[in-house]
Amino acid sequence: MARDADDATPISSRRELVEWLESGLKNPSSRLKVGTEHEKIGFYKETRAPVPYENGGIRALIEGLEASLGWTAIFDRDQPIGLYDPEGGAAISIEPGGQFELSGAPLDSLHDTKVELDAHFRAVAAIAQPLGVSFLDLGASPKWSRAETPVMPKQRYQIMSAYMPKVGALGLDMMFRTATIQANLDFTSEADMVRKYRAALALQPVVTALFANSPFMDGKPTGALSQRSIIWRDTDAARTGMLPFVFEDGMGFERYVDYALDVPMYFVKRAGVYHDVAGASFRDLLAGRLPQLPGERATISDWANHLSTIFPEARLKTYLEMRGADGGPAEHILALPALFVGLFYDATALDGALELASGWTGEEREELRAVVPFQALQSRIKGRGLREVALDMLALARGGLQRRALRAANGADESVYLAPLEAIAETGRPLAVERLEAYNGRWGRSVDPSFEECVLL
Repeated sequence: MARDADDATPISSRRELVEWLESGLKNPSSRLKVGTEHEKIGFYKETRAPVPYENGGIRALIEGLEASLGWTAIFDRDQPIGLYDPEGGAAISIEPGGQFELSGAPLDSLHDTKVELDAHFRAVAAIAQPLGVSFLDLGASPKWSRAETPVMPKQRYQIMSAYMPKVGALGLDMMFRTATIQANLDFTSEADMVRKYRAALALQPVVTALFANSPFMDGKPTGALSQRSIIWRDTDAARTGMLPFVFEDGMGFERYVDYALDVPMYFVKRAGVYHDVAGASFRDLLAGRLPQLPGERATISDWANHLSTIFPEARLKTYLEMRGADGGPAEHILALPALFVGLFYDATALDGALELASGWTGEEREELRAVVPFQALQSRIKGRGLREVALDMLALARGGLQRRALRAANGADESVYLAPLEAIAETGRPLAVERLEAYNGRWGRSVDPSFEECVLL
């Protein structure tokens, strides 16, 4: 999440909440955009210690980037907690444990995404290297305990940290010790949104299998290939999961609003202060009868911020957000948006994606999500190996990208960004498998070499 919304326009009806989602509808004749987000776990190269906020840490990174990029600082009280580009729409933010995030701008092509990512890495490296800071390309912190992980000075995270243990055993691990890659995609109508949302949710377990890259925690293997995915399954059932209602008749913007209204709130932000209302109902805020803030009524920013605290495997805002991938190397950061641009922005590919998962029941989707963190592409659904499903999905995406025919200066179309996923699907071996083999071999059953070999920049 780059920054909390700050629109004080009052709202008082369910219809206005629906209209806010509908405001994301894009003209089908215009080029649809793609946004890419990624988190990376920082560490000090000399000591392999986590990077705190103060003392030449995260704050120094933010302030250095503010000076070099000229972006606008985002503050929580008097603490700089991020930056945003007022021209292009990109932002830099920090997750609870100091994970450093780029929320990319909405861009026309994956070639533009690569340019954005390369520029971000250059800018961060110029500030981080003199500080002795580097970043892991793993989806979970491999060594430090939760107690050893720094805490960032954001009010919303304080509220979430107090609430998480009440609703799940692993929510604090999600907050402080995981990292992800996400892709944001447009829709052109309510029907288009529903089709894309169904394909997105059904295929997220396949994405988790391809991107599995979090096999270590607390200095040892966890027994899983994607520990990050396991953590999400025991975070907070009220705001996570595969959303069976999306596949039911009647799915649309109104149905999603009804779901979101029943997800408990975390906070209400007023004049820079985050009021802890954890567990409260947005319906009460909408009606002006929230017990913690009597008479206070909902605003557009309240709704936008509330939606940002809902964490299903694919999320609806004014765009669709893909959330199934572990953090990883630069080529994976480009591969996730490539996969979904190929599937979603070509009619033939989207038809194929829906057909690929059309026979899967809700129970089968849930079973797949449960086994994928352990078995990755060796999982099975409906009698098929998930590796076969992944190969079919990638072939559909490649076809969609080739038909888009958007070329870089060297003549390559956007399908080149699928190459790392195609290699994983061909072999059935996600990064986690290779890294576990290294752990049991040349690493000498230590995660310390990951700070040398699993480095993003």
